[in-house]
Amino acid sequence: MEYSTLKIDRDADRIATVHIDVPERSMNVWNRALIDEFSHWVERFVADPDILGAVIVSGKTNAFHAGADIDLLLEGDEGPTDPLDKVIARLSSSLRALETGGQHAADLLRGKSAAKPVAVAIEGLALGGGLELALACHYRVASDGPGVGLGLPEIQFGLLPGAGGMQRLMRLSGLKVAAELCLDGRQISAQQALKYGLVNEVVSAGTAGEAARRWVKANTQAVQPWDRAGYQIPGGAGAFDTRAVSFFTAENAKRQAGGNQHQPAVRAILSCLYQGMVLPLDGALAFDAKSFKALMRSEVPRNMIGTLFVGRKRLRSGVQQPDGAPRQAIRTVGVIGAGLMGSGIALVSAMSGMNVLLLDREQPLAERGKEGIVRRLAERVKRGTLEAAVLDAVSSRIVPISDLAKFSDVDLVVEAVFEDSKTKAQVIREVQPHLRHDAIFATNTSTIPIRQLAAHSARPKRFLGLHFFSPVDRMSLVEIIPGEAGADVVSAALDYVGIIKKTPIVVSDVRGFYTNRIMPVYLAEAMMMVSEGINPALIENAALQFGMPIGPLALIDETALSLNYQLMESTRRDLGDAYIPLGHEGMLEKMVRELGRPGRRGGGGFYEYPEMAPKRIWPALREHFPWAPTQPSVEEVQSRLVYSQLVPALRCLAECIVRDSESADLAAILGWGFPSWTGGPISHIRTLGRKRLEAEANRLTGRYGQRFEVAGAVSAAFVGR
Repeated sequence: MEYSTLKIDRDADRIATVHIDVPERSMNVWNRALIDEFSHWVERFVADPDILGAVIVSGKTNAFHAGADIDLLLEGDEGPTDPLDKVIARLSSSLRALETGGQHAADLLRGKSAAKPVAVAIEGLALGGGLELALACHYRVASDGPGVGLGLPEIQFGLLPGAGGMQRLMRLSGLKVAAELCLDGRQISAQQALKYGLVNEVVSAGTAGEAARRWVKANTQAVQPWDRAGYQIPGGAGAFDTRAVSFFTAENAKRQAGGNQHQPAVRAILSCLYQGMVLPLDGALAFDAKSFKALMRSEVPRNMIGTLFVGRKRLRSGVQQPDGAPRQAIRTVGVIGAGLMGSGIALVSAMSGMNVLLLDREQPLAERGKEGIVRRLAERVKRGTLEAAVLDAVSSRIVPISDLAKFSDVDLVVEAVFEDSKTKAQVIREVQPHLRHDAIFATNTSTIPIRQLAAHSARPKRFLGLHFFSPVDRMSLVEIIPGEAGADVVSAALDYVGIIKKTPIVVSDVRGFYTNRIMPVYLAEAMMMVSEGINPALIENAALQFGMPIGPLALIDETALSLNYQLMESTRRDLGDAYIPLGHEGMLEKMVRELGRPGRRGGGGFYEYPEMAPKRIWPALREHFPWAPTQPSVEEVQSRLVYSQLVPALRCLAECIVRDSESADLAAILGWGFPSWTGGPISHIRTLGRKRLEAEANRLTGRYGQRFEVAGAVSAAFVGR
C-alpha cells in the first residue's frame, strides 16, 4: 500500500522507523487518511516476521502529534464513510493491536506470548490522540526541548479521550493523576510526565529518536504492565477500595460544582475511570468507546468545537481583513499610561518582539510601570515557565518615558488612560502633534464611541478603538472598533492583534460596543435582584450553577463598584437626556456614595474580605437591602441572569453591532466568561430552539419588563438554520 501520511524506513537491524507526516497540516492530526493508513501499517507490522520492532517519530519539526483533526470531529455521524465513533474505534483497536502484537490478552497474562517492542520519540507537543498513541507504545522517550507538552485536552471539546488514553494513563499514573489531567485538560512538561510515569526517559532536544531506537534494539519482546499477571493500578483500585470510594465521592462533588453539571463529559470521564478500575483493559476500552459515542450525540461538543476551535481559528485566520487593503507593519508601539492596563499592553507587545515606549506623565510613574512588568516576568522565571533570556529580551524592548516628543517615530500609539471622555480627549489633542503622519492612534476604551473621541484627532481616518480586557496578558479577546478608520488602518490593527496572539473581533462603533452592551445589563440585573430583597447568595449560586466563572456580585466587586459608578456618571454626562436607565442606578449610588463600599480594592463592596478568612457576603448588606420573606427559586433567578445576557447578545447580532454569530459567541466566552459548555449565547439560543426561547423571554417580559423582549431579533440567530 502506498502511504500518504506515513514514511516507513527499515534499517539493517530490522527495526522500522515510522515517520508520521500528515500532508497540508502544520501539525500531525488523526484524520481519516492517517487512521486508515496507520491501521493498515499495524496489521502489516504485527504479521511481518522480518520486522523485529518499531520506532514511531514525527515527520514535523514543531510537534509530535496534536490529536484529532477538528474537521473529523465536526463530521460526527455525517462523514463520507463510517461515522466518527467507528473511526475512533478503529484507531483504538489498532493501538491495542500495536501494544499486544495482535495477541489475545489472556495469552499475554499467562506469559505465552509477547509483542514486538515499539518505542515512541516525542519531540514537541503530544496532545489528545497523539498522547494516546504514545501511551500505547511500550517505551516512551520525550525530549526536554522548548515547546514540549503532553496532555489529554478532550474535555475542552466537550469530549473524552476515545482511543484508550484515559485507561492507559490511569494504569501508569494512578486514578488521581488520570482524573486531574483528563478533567482539567492541561498540558504537563516532559519532566512532570517522567514523574507521573507517562514517559520512561527524558533526553535533550533532538535526541529522542536515537534513544527510542536504542531501547528497541536492546529488547526483543515487550509486554505492557497491564497485560502482565499480578498487575495493579498504582494507588489502589476496585469498587470496594476505600481510597477509590472516597476519591470518587469527593471528586464527583467537586467537579459537578460551578456549572459542570451541564458538561456531560465530566460525568462520562469519571464514569469511565470508575469502570476502568473494575474491568480489564479491553472491557474498559469498550466502555470508553460507548461513552464517546454518547457524547458525540450531545449538542455540547458540537457547540464547543464550533466556537472555541473552528470559530477562533477563523477569526485569527484573517477572515476579517478588509479586501485589498495595503498592509502596514507595526514594529514600534507607544503606550500611554503605565498603569495596570497600559503595562499589560506594553508587556504583550514586547513579548511579541515589538519595541515599546511606555509613557506616563512623570518619569518615575513610567519606570514604576516597567518595574511591575519585570517583576511579573521574574515570577514566571522563578516558577520555571519562562526562560531568563526571554525576560532580559522583553525588558530591553520596553523604554519608560515621560517626553511626548519621543513618540515621533512610533508606528502605533495605544492610549490606555482613565475611562473618561474628557481625559481621553485631552490626551489625544496633546499627543497628535508629535506623531508621524502615517502613525495609527488607538484608544483603549470599553464604552466611549470612537467617533466621539476621533473628533479630537487631526487624522480621524488613522484613529480607531482597541478594547483590551484586563488582565491583558491573560485575556485573549480584543475588540477592534474602526470608527472612521480607513481599511489600511483596520488591517494593521488586525495584524497587530494577531502578532500579540490575541483573538480579534471587529464591532460597530456604538456605546459599549459588543461586550459592554451586555455585561452591564447582566450585572445590573443582579443588583436589581439585591434591591428587590433576593438573597445575594442565591444570586451568586444561580450564576455559578449555570457555569459563570464568578458570581455577578463578586465580579462587580472585582471590577470595583466605584468604577462602575464613575462609568455610569460619565455615560449620563455624555448622553444627557438620551440616557436610558438600566434600573440599578439608585443602588449603585447608595453603595458607593452613601455606604462607602467601592469594591474589593477599596476595602469591600457586596463582599467583605477578612485577612485570614475567605471572602463572604457583607453582613450589613441585609440591613440596607432587607430580604423578601418569600424567595424565588434558583431556576427563576438563573433564568433572569441568563436571559439578561442572551437577549442583548441577540439584539447586537440583529443590529449588526457584532458581525456574525461566531464573533458574538467567542467574545462572550473570552470577554466576560459566558459558559464554554454552551458554545456562547447564540449557540445556546440555537440549542434552546426558537419556541422555547420566545416562550421564556415573553414570560420574563410580562413579569419583569421590556428588557427581556426579543420580538424582531430572534430570526438573527436562526438565519441559515
